[in-house]
Amino acid sequence: MIRFKKTIIVVAVFITAITLLAFIPTQHPTQEKKATNLKVLPKNISNEELDKVMDEFKVALGVKCNFCHAKSVTDPKRMDFASDENPHKEVARSMMKMTMQINKKHFKHRDEKTGQIAQISCMTCHNGKEHPYLVSK
Repeated sequence: MIRFKKTIIVVAVFITAITLLAFIPTQHPTQEKKATNLKVLPKNISNEELDKVMDEFKVALGVKCNFCHAKSVTDPKRMDFASDENPHKEVARSMMKMTMQINKKHFKHRDEKTGQIAQISCMTCHNGKEHPYLVSK
């Protein structure tokens, strides 16, 4: 009788263990999808940092993603962030390069009080508008 109880307990533990194993994922969690077709931004930029940069563009130009990014060919409800179909994307790349060159050449000195280096950004000229205000002569 004791031997029978031990056998039932061992079988019950074994069945419980097998049942629990069925709920353990067999695949490793998927790694975050990396951005592709980056030509100005660092290729190893994190998704979080990339989102931050894109959010800054949206605020600086007062636009949404589709201002620079094209719709997906396979699913028009989605964006194809890697596509170069939208000409605004190349303009944005040129403007990023220009901004980096201006900052590198003209903004090198740290503020004595804050220790920060003043720099220009998209917001400096765009001020929340798609196109910067142009002063005519």
